[in-house]
Amino acid sequence: MSWASSEVVSVLVFLLPGFVAAAVFYSLTSFPKPNEFGQVIQALVFTMVGQSIAWTLRQILDLGISWSIGLEATVAVLSAVVFTLLVVYISNNDIAHWFFRRIGLTRENSYSSEWYSSFAQNSDSYVVLHLKDGRRLYGWPREWPSRPEQGHFRIIEAQWLPEGDSDSMGEEIPEISAIVVSVDNVSMVEFVKLRQVDEE
Repeated sequence: MSWASSEVVSVLVFLLPGFVAAAVFYSLTSFPKPNEFGQVIQALVFTMVGQSIAWTLRQILDLGISWSIGLEATVAVLSAVVFTLLVVYISNNDIAHWFFRRIGLTRENSYSSEWYSSFAQNSDSYVVLHLKDGRRLYGWPREWPSRPEQGHFRIIEAQWLPEGDSDSMGEEIPEISAIVVSVDNVSMVEFVKLRQVDEE
């Protein structure tokens, strides 16, 4: 029984970098978690990267000391997390797909959906939220949902736009610091470039 428990502990220690790295990845990106099988596969990929980096560091930094299981696991976890942070940066900034678009291999981007892509690529824009009841809310999106089916907008510098006249701006509501709107109440989102706002 002690043999079986020690084997289980060894396997868990070996897989720990991948599970930690996967948790970091999904907490810092907008990608939805895959099913359990997909999560295990991704954890295995991160584990192999973390363990490979740890093994390489062990070979390079042969300091004449014996690496304990705890030290090796710590180095593997840290290696996997650093690698994951690099992957997160590349994913959140569309770096890999930008390169592949430049050389004509794809037209896709790194973002999790067209919704997220629209907000990421218009991060310098004000928005007009067209509500399902016909009202229009203009303002700066301080926060916005990662997916179109759930979440809330937090709009600052909010103005209710008058009905019918699309060129006139409403008055800012100075006593309100922010308005939170459920994505369920929004039928369409317009992005307004800062340059256009300055001209008005």
